Amino acid sequence: MSIADIRQTYQKYELLESAAAANPYDQFDTWFQQALHSQVAEPTAMTLATADPQGRPSARIVLLKGADADGFVFYTNYQSRKGQDITANPHASLLFFWPELERQVRIEGPVAAVSAAESDAYYHSRPLGSRIGAWASPQSQPISHDALAQRARELAEKLGDQPSRPPHWGGYRVHAQRIEFWQGRPSRLHDRLIYTLDANGHWGLSRLAP
Repeated sequence: MSIADIRQTYQKYELLESAAAANPYDQFDTWFQQALHSQVAEPTAMTLATADPQGRPSARIVLLKGADADGFVFYTNYQSRKGQDITANPHASLLFFWPELERQVRIEGPVAAVSAAESDAYYHSRPLGSRIGAWASPQSQPISHDALAQRARELAEKLGDQPSRPPHWGGYRVHAQRIEFWQGRPSRLHDRLIYTLDANGHWGLSRLAP
């Protein structure tokens, strides 16, 4: 079978305007709770797409660590490629794909760092190994396997079991301006409902052609 012949039929659910929530955050919470209870392998995994000053995009998987009416939160090294992109071009796109439910959620908007207090709280909730790792990894920089392991060992000994949060590590929040909910449907006639934030802070809802 050639790659071009690989196909999947989507037919589990539909998404109608009459059943959609009044705002995208409530709609996201409904779908997210269904993903949590549907044995989706990684319900918090989302593709984060950023662009550098020349507009060249890059994408990677990060994990959602907070979602409410203020936006969608993830944590990373501020000096990583994604952090450098966000500093230069503070806009991003997020994509959730839950194949078990035949659903996608696309989120677009400006990005800003969360408060130091919020980053501190999440950092101290992490396992100790992950906290040490945030100090040890010069994320996105060339390094050997052995050198990284050695850095981790040295820092674990130096920092002990209550390391403070590295100043170069913390959270970002994507303040959504567009959120699209995609539900797979037969014959590629997928349901696409998009919420768009207007200048007055109100959400409008419309349907897009698949």
